[in-house]
Amino acid sequence: MRTVPLVLLALLSLALLSSAPSGCRSAPRAAADGKAHAGPAPAAALEVVTLNLWHDKGDWPRRREMIVAALRASRPDAIFLQEVLQDAGLPNQAEDLARALGYACFFVSVDPPDRTRRYGNAVLTRHPVRMRAQRALRPPEDYRVAGMVRADVGGQPLNLYVTHLNFTDASGATRARQIGDLLAFVDATRGDAPSVIAGDFNVGAAAPELAPLRARYTDAFAALHAAPDAPANTTLNPHYGHPRTRIDHVFLQTGVLMPVRARIVLDRPDASGTWPSDHFGLQVGFRRE
Repeated sequence: MRTVPLVLLALLSLALLSSAPSGCRSAPRAAADGKAHAGPAPAAALEVVTLNLWHDKGDWPRRREMIVAALRASRPDAIFLQEVLQDAGLPNQAEDLARALGYACFFVSVDPPDRTRRYGNAVLTRHPVRMRAQRALRPPEDYRVAGMVRADVGGQPLNLYVTHLNFTDASGATRARQIGDLLAFVDATRGDAPSVIAGDFNVGAAAPELAPLRARYTDAFAALHAAPDAPANTTLNPHYGHPRTRIDHVFLQTGVLMPVRARIVLDRPDASGTWPSDHFGLQVGFRRE
C-alpha cells in the first residue's frame, strides 16, 4: 500500500480547517456554567421633556411651530406640559401638539369637561396607553391638578405623572400640602411599574417642602450636574424678567430608574426674536437599573 506523504496530509488538514463555517471560528467561549461571556446589550435610554407652555401668550402660532419642530426632531418617549389652555377659537393646546406629533394625549384640568375655557396639564406619549388617572390638589381654590398615564414601553409599563404646583404662597406650606396629595395619588395608582414625576414645581428641587418627594425620587438634573442650581441652569426665561431659577423638574424613582443625561432645551429665540415660551424645557434621558 502506498503511503501518503506527510506534506500532503498537512495540506489536507489545513484545507479542512479553512472550510469550516465562519461562525464556528468566531463563537464566544462558554464559561464554566455554559453561558457565553458576552452579556446582553444595555437597554436604550428613554427620553422625556417637560415644558410650561405659557398658555396662549405672545405669538402662539409661531411659538407652536417652534415647539413642534423641536419635539419632532428629538422625538421623546413622553412630553409633560403645564399651563395648557383651550378656549373659544383656541383648540386644546396639548391635543393640538399631540396631533401634530402623532402622540397620544391625556389632558387634565379641574375645569369641567363641558366648559369652553379649560386650563391644566397634559401627558403626551408615543407609546400605547394602558391607564389614565387624575387628582385635584388642595386647596381647591388654587386650581392645581396632577395627571397620570401608564404607558407600555416595549412591553414594560412606565408611569408618567405631571403636575404644576402653587407659586403664591411664599412660605411653601401650600406646595407641601400639594406634594402630600401628589405622593398619595402616586401611591394609589403606581402599581408595580416604575414612575417618573415631572412638571413645574414653582420652586427649586432642594426646597424643604419637596423633601418627601426627594426621599423617594431622584432629581435627574441635579444627579448629573455639578452645579445644578447655578444661574446658567435656569428653566425660567430671563428674557421675560424672570429670575434665573430652575423650577421645572423631572424626578425618577430612586433605585429603579437611573438618569443618564439631562439638558435645558427650547431655550433659544428664532430669527425674529420669538421665544418658544417664558420657560425653557428640560429633557432627561434615563434607563431602568
